[in-house]
Amino acid sequence: MSIVRVAAFTISVDGFASGEGQSLDTPFGHAGERLHAWMFPPETGGQTKAKYGVDGALAAVSYDDGSVGAEIMGRRKYWPYPGPWTDDTWRGWWGENPPFHTPVFVMTHHPHEPIQMEGGTTFHFVDGTPEQVLATAREAAGDLDVRIGGGAMVVREFLKAGLVDVLHLVIAPIVLGRGESLWEGLEGIESQFDIQTVTSARPGYVHQFWQRKGLGQTEVS
Repeated sequence: MSIVRVAAFTISVDGFASGEGQSLDTPFGHAGERLHAWMFPPETGGQTKAKYGVDGALAAVSYDDGSVGAEIMGRRKYWPYPGPWTDDTWRGWWGENPPFHTPVFVMTHHPHEPIQMEGGTTFHFVDGTPEQVLATAREAAGDLDVRIGGGAMVVREFLKAGLVDVLHLVIAPIVLGRGESLWEGLEGIESQFDIQTVTSARPGYVHQFWQRKGLGQTEVS
């Protein structure tokens, strides 16, 4: 069954997915790379994705399991600044062969021509409600899943609209105090999901798996 999912989305214990002051030099603002130490261990220079144990398995399945047919992301994940586009040469953070290997729908109010990359990734820049953008992504994905890639504002809007089936959160043992909140305006959202937890191999980090209640159940008449 095709589902809408959020994979390996890391937040601080106070619910922020990035800090303030995002820029090309600091994509996560004042949070730096601390949120993602479970996936990119500092002892490797922050360059190596976790490969072993529970963290390695979950990092791999987030992008490499072949079940995703389209990605949706926010403008601030693709490009850190608001307003009109100011750099026609920008092609994302991920190099010429991004890890998505699917159509990627970047939600923005500012028109932009599609950008075709290596490895099957094409960035499409779309304006619309979560429902409208999801319909477009589902058409592109066919029978495969649609992944909501972030940032926090986009994940929050899809949660608010009741469009997320599965949410994999990683809770980092960090208090940011400010930044881009995942939970703003979503009081009580947990009542809509069954939630399980797994402890990370990285001290203090916790994986949470939220599955919408009733997902996969077949009604018997």
